[in-house]
Amino acid sequence: MSSACVPTHPESLGLARATTPQAVTGADRPQHPSMPPRRRFPVAGADLSASVAVFLIALPLSLGIALATGAPLQAGMVAAAVGGLVAGRLGGCPLQVSGPAAGLTVVTADLIHRYGWRATCGITVLAGLAQLGLGCLRVARTALAVSPAVVHGMLAGIGITIAVAQLHIVLGGTPQSSVLANVRALPAQLANLHPGAVAMSALTLALLFGWPRIPGRAGRLLHTVPAALVAVAGATATASLTGLTLPRVDLPSWSSHALAGLPEGPVLGIVAAVLTTTLVCSVQSLLGAVAVDKLVAGRTGPQSRLGRADLDRELLGQGTANIVSGALGGLPVAGVAVRSSANVQSGAVSRNSTMLHGVFVVAAALLMVPVLDLIPLASLAALVMAVGIQMVSLHHIRTVTRHREVPVYAVTTLGVVLLGVLEGVVLGVAVAVAVALHRLARTRITHEEKGGVHHVHVRGQLTFLAVPRLSRVLHLVPQGAQAVVELDGSFMDHAAYESLRDWRRAHTARGGSAELTGCRAGVRSPEYGHTPERSRGPGHDHRPKDSRGPAHGQGPEHAHGQEHAHGPEHDHGQEHAHGPAHGHGPANSHRPGPRGSHGPGRRLGRSGGAGHELARGISAFQRDTAPLVRDELARLAREGQQPSQLFLTCADSRLVTSMITSSGPGDLFVVRNVGNLVPLPGEENGDDSVAAAIEYAVDVLKVRSITVCGHSGCGAMQALLGSGTGGAATPLGRWLRHGLPSLARLADEGRTGVRLAGRAPADTAERLCLTNVVQQLEHLRAHDSVARALAAGELELHGMYFHVGEAQAYLLSRGGADGAGGVFQGVPGAEELPSPA
Repeated sequence: MSSACVPTHPESLGLARATTPQAVTGADRPQHPSMPPRRRFPVAGADLSASVAVFLIALPLSLGIALATGAPLQAGMVAAAVGGLVAGRLGGCPLQVSGPAAGLTVVTADLIHRYGWRATCGITVLAGLAQLGLGCLRVARTALAVSPAVVHGMLAGIGITIAVAQLHIVLGGTPQSSVLANVRALPAQLANLHPGAVAMSALTLALLFGWPRIPGRAGRLLHTVPAALVAVAGATATASLTGLTLPRVDLPSWSSHALAGLPEGPVLGIVAAVLTTTLVCSVQSLLGAVAVDKLVAGRTGPQSRLGRADLDRELLGQGTANIVSGALGGLPVAGVAVRSSANVQSGAVSRNSTMLHGVFVVAAALLMVPVLDLIPLASLAALVMAVGIQMVSLHHIRTVTRHREVPVYAVTTLGVVLLGVLEGVVLGVAVAVAVALHRLARTRITHEEKGGVHHVHVRGQLTFLAVPRLSRVLHLVPQGAQAVVELDGSFMDHAAYESLRDWRRAHTARGGSAELTGCRAGVRSPEYGHTPERSRGPGHDHRPKDSRGPAHGQGPEHAHGQEHAHGPEHDHGQEHAHGPAHGHGPANSHRPGPRGSHGPGRRLGRSGGAGHELARGISAFQRDTAPLVRDELARLAREGQQPSQLFLTCADSRLVTSMITSSGPGDLFVVRNVGNLVPLPGEENGDDSVAAAIEYAVDVLKVRSITVCGHSGCGAMQALLGSGTGGAATPLGRWLRHGLPSLARLADEGRTGVRLAGRAPADTAERLCLTNVVQQLEHLRAHDSVARALAAGELELHGMYFHVGEAQAYLLSRGGADGAGGVFQGVPGAEELPSPA
């Protein structure tokens, strides 16, 4: 069982990768004249500069956080060094910087007050062991299930507590043991200000907030020096030059440094302390790792080659760091947002930057003690107070307000401020669960009769909690009456589905009629107007039409799961094609199929009219899909479109290009018309819009391939077969003239025909659909821009046929794409593809 705890990444075992030059010994390295010499210093310059920037931020913050907790000031430096060297080396997020965090200040201060410093170090060690256990159980991603409102409320409560406590030091006094005591003592503190402490605090805050706002070219150069360092250094220099008498940093000799001891006290109290430390350290570190992933995903260059964070490994690294830090007499360690973002923004490309910053902290602790002893405590307190104020984020408040989670945020914040971190988080989670249950259970079911038709309107989530009310209202509909059930919500569970189905069967058996409106599919059975061949049974989700998630391939609005929405590094594979709303959820949840998947039976949800349907669809996109794709579309808006291929297909509504190609926004330049036709250039009654799109795609967008896609049951091909050149006086007839060469090609028995691999075409219409793809590829070659790109080897042409009924795609063999006959080969599914060697 212990093997589950062993990191499997090569770097975690201290082994260099065999494929890199550094892993090859001098005797084994092939002597090739083109091979660059091995670098003497194996640290990238970007990592070195980033580590200096992070160190300059970490040094004053580590001292300030230690001051705020009441721990020895050296403990902050121990935690910073261990966070850089241990968590940086073993963690699963290479660019995250760990160390003493402001989010742990309240917890640590309370532990020191209750148990003393050495016992607090012992609790830190136990918390690290608990983190190792959680990492071995691979439950890291479970922490991300905590409501963001709880996390934001916890950070806000901690920030308020820090700010109120440090305000007393800023004013020249001493903080009390609780927030309420600090608030009560504030009037007396204001009446006894220490002018020197207030002046140095004011100077620190002025430099901290003013330094990043220096305008012009000089400002851009000065901004390379961290504002925190400038603020503390400026206050220190001023206090030293003016000779102010102020309490200053006092770093005792390392020989008297206190190490960890066994905590003594009530067992339950110590267990609660360990759990609190574990919770706060773990949640902050894991959320920080996710945030770093987002920052890295939005950047280019060497950083973009870093994979996503391994959260379980990150938890193991943080646990190890806490064990070492606590054993050496350091503060608890967690991932720190400010230092991590500075690391990414400074261009770090590997974990070397984090580790080097730890080395610099060790050097400072050993060699810079005389300089550090000059720092006024008021300056450090002002710095930490500013950090605490910034933890109450207006952006977070707006977010929870928009999502109607203000009660969760407020209760968590107040709980942390008044009771403690663990108590506040527990209260917040309880309120979050209550709010979720309230939303799930808040279902309005009404009944009214209009013109002899009984309307049952269900608004809200239709779950087992609402089944008794649903049954009572449905039984108000008289036997033999005409009924319309309007579903206006986003979820229907299995119990509600069974109840609704059973009532409908009984009602129709007694001579009545029942129609569902507002349901986009999910009920896959003939009695709801759906064909049996599409039935998936009751084990799939049923969602009303206005709640269709983003996973149905309707153009760019198809599924971009949560992972994909964070940046351009999405996968155009199976994950991308079947996002989280494609019916892969629990077996007893019911989600809809794609729009238009109702088969030939009665179409549901049309009572509101086409305009109403369009408005509801747009509303569903804004609510469900827009938040998932906004980051990706914003990137495309900034960078412009850069599609890799032109996809020319029919305007048939059953051909959803993004779904059948598993492509996302910006991947395809799509041209659709009736019959997927490519008019020959310069032809009478030609169409310049198609030619213009081809020229723009090839010459401007520099697409690498063009695909012509036909499909089964094409109405344009059937019209060609039925009327030939007849009806040419109409716009449609004139357009279909461009398909006459395909009709002639089909009739020319002397030319090599096209066929499907494995079976003959079902009928003449299918033969014409296949022939038309080959013919339109020939028309493409007649366009000058295409001919030039083909001659230069910069473009490929592909033919594709999609059988709608089989949901099967076929690709034209190379010979057919080059102008001969050819065979359309079926494209295998992912499970049929050969595994890589």
